Amino acid sequence: MDLSVSIGALQLRNPLMSASGCFGYGVEYAEVVDLSTLGAVVVKGLFLTERDGHRPPRIVETPSGMLNAIGLQGIGVHRFIREVMPELRRHKAVVIVNICGTTVAEYADLARILSDVDGVAGLELNISCPNIREGGMTFGCDLANTRGVVSAVRRATTLPVIPKLTPNVTDVASFARAAEEAGADAVSLVNTFLAMAIDVERRRPVLSNVMGGLSGPAIRPIAVRMVYECARQVRIPVIGIGGIASARDALEFLIAGATAVQVGTANFVDPFIWPKLLSGLEEYLVRHGLERVRDVIGSLETGAAPDAHASTPRCT
Repeated sequence: MDLSVSIGALQLRNPLMSASGCFGYGVEYAEVVDLSTLGAVVVKGLFLTERDGHRPPRIVETPSGMLNAIGLQGIGVHRFIREVMPELRRHKAVVIVNICGTTVAEYADLARILSDVDGVAGLELNISCPNIREGGMTFGCDLANTRGVVSAVRRATTLPVIPKLTPNVTDVASFARAAEEAGADAVSLVNTFLAMAIDVERRRPVLSNVMGGLSGPAIRPIAVRMVYECARQVRIPVIGIGGIASARDALEFLIAGATAVQVGTANFVDPFIWPKLLSGLEEYLVRHGLERVRDVIGSLETGAAPDAHASTPRCT
């Protein structure tokens, strides 16, 4: 079976990628996962400097999901280059680095720094984290800001540029189009949904940050819909994210138009999920008499005219 896919100039052996923030820096999972068998490892978000994140509690389980407000804790780009990249190269991982900033200049600086690092295959721009007050959704919820940060990173690097889009907007496809116009090679979506949980006995928020990001199977149908909308509106590849816990889940995204998918919260439940996902994709291709996973991408049959849903009205 041919499971290979292309994200711009980046060739992946299969469409399965780890989601940033749910797989550490990749090396933490190396004892249970052969990193070279993944399409790509998308590492935990990096700022220019180290970051503590929010104080606990910052994770809570919810029905069919997880709510987190980690606050993008991280070791910073320079420690990552010194301490982590040599290990990722040793494991022959395809590495996509998720970068974060509070200003456009910080994103551009990170892109320039990482462009010279052996083994970095692409950059995912975190412009959609709902857990931080500076940066994050500040860039991802404003079309002009999205264009600005993508354009700045595009000028700073020749690596593939992949903005990660927020679902916390009325029309996510317009942000995908803005990213494409600004020079993105692909878009990934969705990041987590802004949400909260309350301790009713104490009448206080469960999370120290009050609000956090909801992930897991509970969000998958909404994420599939958003991927479908974006894939119909842009020419660049779309990477689907949101509640994938089985090969069937991954196939929903691929059939909806995603070229690749990222698996996040499921890593906490089952760190051995990756071989199951790969074998599930292969079994599906055999069962349907297909030789290439690319034949599945965007194969949804709705029985509707090509642009019948393009102008579906939504409440704001």
